[in-house]
Amino acid sequence: MRLPYVPNPPEDLTPSEEEIVQRVLARRGDRGLIPLDRALLHSPPVANGWNSLLGAIRTKTSLPADLREIAICRVALLNEAWYEWMHHAPLLLEAEGFTEEMLKVVRRLDQSEGRGQLSEKQWVVLRYGDAMTTSVKVEDALFEELSSVAGFTKKEIVELTATVATYNCVSRFLVALDVGEMNGKAPE
Repeated sequence: MRLPYVPNPPEDLTPSEEEIVQRVLARRGDRGLIPLDRALLHSPPVANGWNSLLGAIRTKTSLPADLREIAICRVALLNEAWYEWMHHAPLLLEAEGFTEEMLKVVRRLDQSEGRGQLSEKQWVVLRYGDAMTTSVKVEDALFEELSSVAGFTKKEIVELTATVATYNCVSRFLVALDVGEMNGKAPE
């Protein structure tokens, strides 16, 4: 970490900052404050907004776990956010029906070999995440695939887009500050 983490538990907090810490702890549950939280808590208002947004993305959207985690893992892979990858690749493998072989497809940078065992929905999520992350712009044909081929609803498209955008923000924060001391340490 390029900055020192705040102490765990944080010290010298105002009552409103203590409320923020309690909201973060409530979302984290038994895990307590993770390194990301301890970096963000240098600015409690930023930590508060972050906690609210990430809580909504992770637990309040209608996206199935496999699709959400494919999007997050692709962002992590493309941005070399290995701390993010380390936390989300296991969640992807826990998603119903998701296998190690499918994870290999998600992990490939070169997608010319095709979708492998990924479903059409999973494949379009992967490609949508790639487009949003690498060029920001999404080609009309790919966007059309979301609804016409993969059958995503407007709500799901907004949720998927917000997930990819949010985790691009997360990965850039993690990499810039080297949260978790994972920069340059790609998982095997």
